[in-house]
Amino acid sequence: MTRLQTALDAIDQANAKDPRLDEGQPEALLYGQRMSQEANRLFPNASDGLQIAARGQHIERWVLKRADFPEGRAGYLKWRRELGVHHADRVSQIMADADYSDEDIAEVGAMLRKEGIKRNDQVQALEDIICFTFLKWYFAPFAAKHPQEKVRDIVEKTARKMSEEARLRVLTEFDLPADLAAAFEAPSA
Repeated sequence: MTRLQTALDAIDQANAKDPRLDEGQPEALLYGQRMSQEANRLFPNASDGLQIAARGQHIERWVLKRADFPEGRAGYLKWRRELGVHHADRVSQIMADADYSDEDIAEVGAMLRKEGIKRNDQVQALEDIICFTFLKWYFAPFAAKHPQEKVRDIVEKTARKMSEEARLRVLTEFDLPADLAAAFEAPSA
């Protein structure tokens, strides 16, 4: 078994313990598999680091519950930061156990903490994978539960996080209403 497969299997083993279910599977396990599918599709020659970061992006997400943090934007952002640190710490240990170098581990940690988005190609690639995964599997259920203005706001935020190449690809791969498609046509901030 390769180092990569060892790391991916360890992430899957951790995520298989998720008590939350989605389509009858542990939610984090299914999400990680979907992230890997998109990583392989969008970046067929992805580095081990990008593949590991994609699979481990939500490792043990259920451990830090949103309800345990203050309400409002500040509480939400604190929760997200702490999740990023938790994901990076867990994946770092898995990578160390699979004999990856300190440099490789640090690179994946930066990806999972989203350090250098729009400046670091690997961090940006992970963000593009995250956005495609959201649009492909999670956007329609989200849109069905929320008012149009909130849906538009989320689409605009999603588009701003993406690279120009990824935004253009969204326009060819998804059939979005004109008002939502416009968010992907505009240059990113």
